[in-house]
Amino acid sequence: MNHFIVEPEVAGGLGEHTVMDCTVRPPKVSRLHYKFDGWLGDSLLESFPCFIATKDVAQKLKALHPTGVHFSELEIEKSDQFRRLYPNRKLPDFMWLKISGTPGKDDFGLADDLRLVISERVLELLKSQNLKNALVGHFEPSLLV
Repeated sequence: MNHFIVEPEVAGGLGEHTVMDCTVRPPKVSRLHYKFDGWLGDSLLESFPCFIATKDVAQKLKALHPTGVHFSELEIEKSDQFRRLYPNRKLPDFMWLKISGTPGKDDFGLADDLRLVISERVLELLKSQNLKNALVGHFEPSLLV
């Protein structure tokens, strides 16, 4: 099975209610608060070290029974900038994708440089659900140190 490096759209950052332990690598987040500054509409987003997906896409991903990921709730918020830029825009519900798999083996994993690695079947689903602003490239297991 082919695997791919994906660098999703960054539509905001970690909000003040995020709880994170920065003494480990990657930082361990136990509570996620994602604060939107903008949004180009992609179904998969990131703010280091976390990844989120629209709830609709998360449900479709769950139906694949993917390996290397768990889904969890998170808090989302619109920043003042978002409200100024998009005064009438509603955000869909999102789910937090907690990545725990081995890159190149599981459907979800993190490369040594902490970029997201996903399987071809996950990539195809995400592309069908809007992944226009992400950078996608082939993952070479030889890149693992």
